[in-house]
Amino acid sequence: MSGKTGSIVQFRFDAEVIHWRGPSPYFFAPIPAHYGEEIKQVAKLATYGWGVIPVEATIDGVGFRTSLFPKDGSYLLPLKDDVRRKCNLTAGDSISAVIAIRLRG
Repeated sequence: MSGKTGSIVQFRFDAEVIHWRGPSPYFFAPIPAHYGEEIKQVAKLATYGWGVIPVEATIDGVGFRTSLFPKDGSYLLPLKDDVRRKCNLTAGDSISAVIAIRLRG
């Protein structure tokens, strides 16, 4: 479900936590592809460059700020270690998340 309220676009989605084992290991929640298309439509009004989009996210009542990273036509929601500890999350866990994108202008 997505909604636009004033200068904020909000999305609620379910995802499975993945572990990126690259040179800088990190945990992410992949944004479903159909939301990726909607996010692309507002990206120019929210991004500060390099294709990353600042968001406010909430998982299990834990709120945090981060930036979405583009990946394979959609985006990844980075899960900070502090958030993962508070929510007791690791790779393979299912989450329900809400992200809010503040639009400029």
